[in-house]
Amino acid sequence: MILLLAACSFEKETGFNRFMQNVTAHYNILYNADEILRQKQETYAATYIDEYADVLSVYQDTVAHNGTADKDLEAVIFRANTIINEKEQSKYIGSAYLVMGKANYFDGKFFDAVELFNYVIHSFPTEIRLTQEAYAWKIRALLYLNNTREAKATLDSALSDFTKKKHLPAGVYAAALQYNINIQNYTEAETAAKKAIGLTKNADEKLRWTFILGQLQELNHEADDALLSYNRVAKSNASFEMAFNANLNRIRIQQMHNGVKVNRIDLLLSLLKDENNIDFNDQIYFQVAEIYAANKDIPNALKYYKLSVHSSLKNQNQKGLAYLRIADIDFNNRADYVNAKKYYDSTLINLPPAYPGYQTIQKKSNNLQVLVDKLQIIAREDTLQNLAKLDELARAKAIDSLVNAHVLQQPTTATVVNTGNSGSASGLASPVNRLQAQPRAATGSSFYFYNAVAVSQGYAEFKRKWGNRKLEDNWRKASKGNNNSVTGNTNLAIAGMTDPDAPTADKPKNTNQIPSGNYRQQLLQDLPTTTALLEQSNARIYNAYLDMANFYRDVLEEKKEAITNYELLLTKYPNDPNKAPIYYSLYRLYSDIDAAKSDNYKNRILKAYPETVYAKVIIDPGYSKKLDDKDAQLTEAYNKLYDLYSHKNFDQVIINADSLLKQYPANKYTPQIYYLRVVASGYLEKVTPFRAELQQIANAYPNDLLITPLVKQHLAYVDANLPELSAQPFAIMNTDTTSALFIPPVEYEKDAVFNRNRQFSTIIEKPAEKPTEKPMVPGVIKPADAANQQITATAAPEKASTLFNEHDSTNYYFVINVSTGTIDLSSSRFGVGQYNRINFRANTISHQLKTVGADNQLIYVGPLRNLNAAKDYARGIIPLMPQIMKVPADKYSFFIVTKENLDKLADKKILDDYIEYYQQTLLK
Repeated sequence: MILLLAACSFEKETGFNRFMQNVTAHYNILYNADEILRQKQETYAATYIDEYADVLSVYQDTVAHNGTADKDLEAVIFRANTIINEKEQSKYIGSAYLVMGKANYFDGKFFDAVELFNYVIHSFPTEIRLTQEAYAWKIRALLYLNNTREAKATLDSALSDFTKKKHLPAGVYAAALQYNINIQNYTEAETAAKKAIGLTKNADEKLRWTFILGQLQELNHEADDALLSYNRVAKSNASFEMAFNANLNRIRIQQMHNGVKVNRIDLLLSLLKDENNIDFNDQIYFQVAEIYAANKDIPNALKYYKLSVHSSLKNQNQKGLAYLRIADIDFNNRADYVNAKKYYDSTLINLPPAYPGYQTIQKKSNNLQVLVDKLQIIAREDTLQNLAKLDELARAKAIDSLVNAHVLQQPTTATVVNTGNSGSASGLASPVNRLQAQPRAATGSSFYFYNAVAVSQGYAEFKRKWGNRKLEDNWRKASKGNNNSVTGNTNLAIAGMTDPDAPTADKPKNTNQIPSGNYRQQLLQDLPTTTALLEQSNARIYNAYLDMANFYRDVLEEKKEAITNYELLLTKYPNDPNKAPIYYSLYRLYSDIDAAKSDNYKNRILKAYPETVYAKVIIDPGYSKKLDDKDAQLTEAYNKLYDLYSHKNFDQVIINADSLLKQYPANKYTPQIYYLRVVASGYLEKVTPFRAELQQIANAYPNDLLITPLVKQHLAYVDANLPELSAQPFAIMNTDTTSALFIPPVEYEKDAVFNRNRQFSTIIEKPAEKPTEKPMVPGVIKPADAANQQITATAAPEKASTLFNEHDSTNYYFVINVSTGTIDLSSSRFGVGQYNRINFRANTISHQLKTVGADNQLIYVGPLRNLNAAKDYARGIIPLMPQIMKVPADKYSFFIVTKENLDKLADKKILDDYIEYYQQTLLK
């Protein structure tokens, strides 16, 4: 009874109870929660990897979240809830919600964190210190969500609120600094950095933000101010790595010293003499190379970029940047595209996928692969033709040499891979900064080395006494000998893996190696020893040169190289009957280089090929526009024809189809127009003439991939059910023009030719005469790109949207995104349905229409049981899109989506966000 009365008395709102709840909430519960969060931040800072090649992140609290519960953060949330539920009379309720928001933030639950910070801002407006912190942390969370619009609104509210009350918190200005860095507004970022530095009382924050200020001043072309900022950091007690990079940047931008021009290269190279800098030699060489590159001294720039690569002991990012510079020189200055391809590949291996511009580099590398592949084809065919010309004895000897060389190229030992990364780099190679996820997450545990809080305390104490030291022998010594034999060997292995200049013995060998016996057999089988085989070999060489010439012309826009390859074709193949397109390309390429040669090729076209489209375009420059107009008129006419069919006006369909075929003979929709005409006739005539007309389509268009397979299905059904169909007054009795033309009976469906052995994700096979070297995966790509079987995705932002996920991984859809809301898609959907009926059993998948905003219509096809099934579907249908879609080619693109994500696409902005998410997840 006494205990019950005591408990009741503590619940009463009295001055004593408020006092006791304030004391226990503040000095016990809240203090411990804040201490855990402080130690958590120190742990994150200790494991955070700074990228000095970019503008540094304002915060060092980014970790990878793997879904495992963090006991420390759970303890913080428990303490905050204790205050909220049991200390309702205390004045620390708002602080408890703030602490809970921070815990969610550190746990990667940024949406929850934003809501909790919002609650603090709106529920405790009079507690200025509290709302200041909540504003700052809310902006940080929104930046991690890539929600810059709301972050800007929150920042404006915060600054407005503080102006009125004359409070100037460092945290809000730090958040403003990160926001402006993210949106690359470096002028405003510099202003925010100065205010944050002036207001913070934390020495580590002041040094870090001063370094960032120097980087921003560099980007704003304020060299003298940047020099002062770097000097402050270099002369402070900053960590060795930060001080070194500040000193490196200072030397890089220093122009005058005491009125005497400074030789920056000598100053940089002098840093190599300090053995303590051995881990940073790669950065020193890189900065020297940057100076030579800026002065257009390409040989010396290449020399020092390569020294940077070969002296890199642990910093993969720095190595990747050096490879990127070499690749760009080969690409832009030397036009050595094959070598550039090798260095771009090395760049991609060493730089993380989150590096700004990574996808652009990847796209460039993929494009250059075209040249490499074509050159390999030419080299192989030339070798085979030379072998075929030799007598038996000489040929056998030459093949022996080739086989021996092939054997030497096979790997004999396993390659050692070093995954270490110091994360340091130098030079502002790419100023775009982002809040990057780091690969480690700190979690709580009772064992010391698994307990992040305990380890962080020990680590912080070690740093206070010893500073930053590598985990190695003799770490107490200020000057150490080079004791990196193991690391050096490891990095030799890395050099062998990724360095195009590494010695041959160190380079990785082709993992798809062919045993020597098979290799010999393959050479013998491929020898062009007959006239027919030699013609095929020459055709492969011809097509390779032509593809290269077109690639130089259209992709690289390298006119001289394109001209060289086109003219080489004319020299090697003087009897080629298809010279008109080559002449036309040379006519255009020479137009602003050599007018006389341009006229020469123009006259050749007009004389030898007067009836070609090339001659007509030369005579009438508006001819191509007329072709486009004609194509648009044809598409409009087809849509009208389909509209008549869908409204069951079958007599008029027949009349209009005949008129359309007469007006546009042999057009790209001819098989589809004939098909609509025959189907319309099927509603008006008996099965015998209907079958004969179907057979005429199959005979006339045997290679059509959209209509002819469907017609063959109909013929198979008619033949199997001829007695029943003959008894009908008309061949087709089903009045639903949108459904399948014929539904096979259950007993027949099992044995139907076009359904036998079909699986759910089976797609129509491509014709053998048109193989593709790389299977297409749908991206946000235009139909014109689909012909090249390549994705042309644009560079995506570094952080994927958290609105979407792949939880619904057994329910995918292929989507055709039509970027106009005014076009009727009925005829296009009819084409999609035709494709589905060819390749899938009835009722397994369907196509539907979804409107997103005013300007986007989505035709989505599914459900498809997994991502691979969706990609299989895409590989089959995308090559047929020019026939299926009755809208302009620049108006539609493709992507894959789960049902859950599809349902979220409510407006244009969300659709755009999903496309960015899709490019970063499903396309990888």
